[in-house]
Amino acid sequence: MNIGKVIVVEDSKIIRLSYKDALERKGFDVETFDTAKSALNRVSFGWPGIIISDVIMPGMDGISMMRRIREIDADLPVILITGQGDIPTAVQAIREGAYDFLEKPFSGEVLMEVVNRAMEKRRLVQEVRILRKEISNQQDANFRIIGKSQAVARLRETITHMSGSDPDVLILGETGTGKDLIARCLHENSPRKENNFVSINCGAIPENIIESELFGHEAGSFTGADHRRIGKFEHAHGGTVFLDEIESMPFHLQVKLLHVLQDRVIYRVGSNDPIPVDVRVVAATKTDLKKAFEENQFRKDLYYRLNVFQIYLPPLRERMEDIPLLFNHFVTEIGWRYKVSVLTLPEADFMQKLLVRPWEGNIRELKNEAEKYVLQLIMEVPGQNECFTPFPDNKISRSGEMTLNDQLTAFERTIIEQELIRQNGDIKNTYLALGIPRQTLYYKIQKYGLNRKHYQKVLENS
Repeated sequence: MNIGKVIVVEDSKIIRLSYKDALERKGFDVETFDTAKSALNRVSFGWPGIIISDVIMPGMDGISMMRRIREIDADLPVILITGQGDIPTAVQAIREGAYDFLEKPFSGEVLMEVVNRAMEKRRLVQEVRILRKEISNQQDANFRIIGKSQAVARLRETITHMSGSDPDVLILGETGTGKDLIARCLHENSPRKENNFVSINCGAIPENIIESELFGHEAGSFTGADHRRIGKFEHAHGGTVFLDEIESMPFHLQVKLLHVLQDRVIYRVGSNDPIPVDVRVVAATKTDLKKAFEENQFRKDLYYRLNVFQIYLPPLRERMEDIPLLFNHFVTEIGWRYKVSVLTLPEADFMQKLLVRPWEGNIRELKNEAEKYVLQLIMEVPGQNECFTPFPDNKISRSGEMTLNDQLTAFERTIIEQELIRQNGDIKNTYLALGIPRQTLYYKIQKYGLNRKHYQKVLENS
């Protein structure tokens, strides 16, 4: 079984073949090269593997090759090997981006430990890249609607087809399915996108003021009306009005809304002067409006007037294949809010539990679970956690994102620092606990500027 790709660069045929044999027996797919130049021709951005190279070679040496590789893909792990015992060279190589540095002679177990860790890092990089690409493509292609199910694909297609026109729309969907998001997408991809999008929750406004909220009022029209007020419909002139929970609108106000939809004219409370409004109305409901008007709880004529074009939002249980993508999107988004970058994807068994839940609260409930996940990571180890790293200001790119290489570097530093704290600065216990060679730990300590004496004091003073 192929568990990963490895390129071995070594000018000695005997050593080269011994590495190949040892790695293939562990299940790796191995390619060997006797020069750095020939190996570089095989490397490309996103190549799914790691590089093992000798440092001292004729022509281009291992460190020079590593620099060229980092120009191709800065996140491709390069493990350098030397028999010279040159610690300054090792430290310099790691500072320039080498994943690890092994000094000959070393055991097969040590090599496999380093290779497995490097391969795990490469897998993490690839997974994060794929996830971000999927989310980015979906956001670019269609307006922040995350998912790869057929239902979501149809939804994107529907909105795309409507982008050149703006009929009134009725959105049907359970609580938490994202009706507000779809309404905003309809607006942002319509000819009205440069004008206001006004959202109104019909179930959240007290009945005695909802008419004033929708249509405005004149000064003195009722007690407390000290001045003229522009209503939501008038404010949305040229744009879109989103009426969420339309089923909650008072019955007497439904008549006035019907007239607005028919004539595109409103009357402020306390005024007889008609005010033309150019608005698109997007209404949303979680109930069956047809059943509601049959039970005299909603006007039949308003239902048919609103139902010019209907969009159905499936509940999360009908698009379970979207859960991993949505969950990881929310984890990233919530991490930004708490100013941490989450570096680990959820375990398979955790994700499996998400996939079998009924999700009565739909996407809103899933987002709450993502927030719990992030908060649990943060609170497990106060101030630090091996699953995330704080965003240092100097590591944020111009686009506002922390680079993946910086995230992974911070992740590795945090792991080592935490283990030094646990082991009271004891080097032997630390490298044994981390499963790395003593020499590798020394290189990492120098690379990250760590002082083991500091961690002795941490424990003594705690």
